[in-house]
Amino acid sequence: MLTLNGKKIFLRALEPEDLDFVHIIENNENFWEVSSTQTPYSKFLIRQYIENAHRDIYDIKQLRLVICTKRGRAVGLIDVFDLDIKDQRAALGILIADPKDRKKGYGRESLSLLCDFCFTHLGLHQVYANVTEGNEDSKKVFEKNGFRKVGLKKEWSLHNGEYKDELLYQLINDVH
Repeated sequence: MLTLNGKKIFLRALEPEDLDFVHIIENNENFWEVSSTQTPYSKFLIRQYIENAHRDIYDIKQLRLVICTKRGRAVGLIDVFDLDIKDQRAALGILIADPKDRKKGYGRESLSLLCDFCFTHLGLHQVYANVTEGNEDSKKVFEKNGFRKVGLKKEWSLHNGEYKDELLYQLINDVH
């Protein structure tokens, strides 16, 4: 699909072979703050999730894609979730797993491709993201893709005994 194919990366659906990759990401406590995870996931549960990933986005209200380099190496995950058909909006989340793969443009290009997909194929009017205050890399990725900070949720999430503010970023499709 051309919409999900960029210069540095491409986005693809989850495959059974992604089990170990997703399991490592979901169980990495360093990522739990951004994913709102509080407990580990078993391979059994992740296998079930992958087996059901083919279900229609309009039915399950979410879509998870794997971010791959042009050589096919998985470097991260990008999600559409909380799909709201009535109001034509959805939340987005992105994670580049290995710090060595960050700051190479993979996140920025992935987000751009996914936004185009959401506006073109899903007919969404807007997409949004919640970013923990202090997550400078995420803020930059969203801002470089045209997202605007539109809100601040004070002391929104508790992590390691500390409340953190959360920023709300929004991108509205200006093509009507």
